[in-house]
Amino acid sequence: MPNITMSMDEDLIRKARKIAVEKNTTMTAMVRSYLRKLVAREDQKKDRIITELDVLYRATERRIGPVTWTRDELYER
Repeated sequence: MPNITMSMDEDLIRKARKIAVEKNTTMTAMVRSYLRKLVAREDQKKDRIITELDVLYRATERRIGPVTWTRDELYER
């Protein structure tokens, strides 16, 4: 697993370490958990948008009709 280095305010680190100790975990585990939840929420949001667009697309079934032209006719000068 790759490592990352982060810079944070000392007060934030101190408070986060205290919370980690109280929860019997590590700051690494807390950051990992937060990022997993963030990614899962974003994935769910994208899936929801795709589903909504699919529903909208299917609800607006428009028929264009038959093609009555050829490619050559379109580019005729």
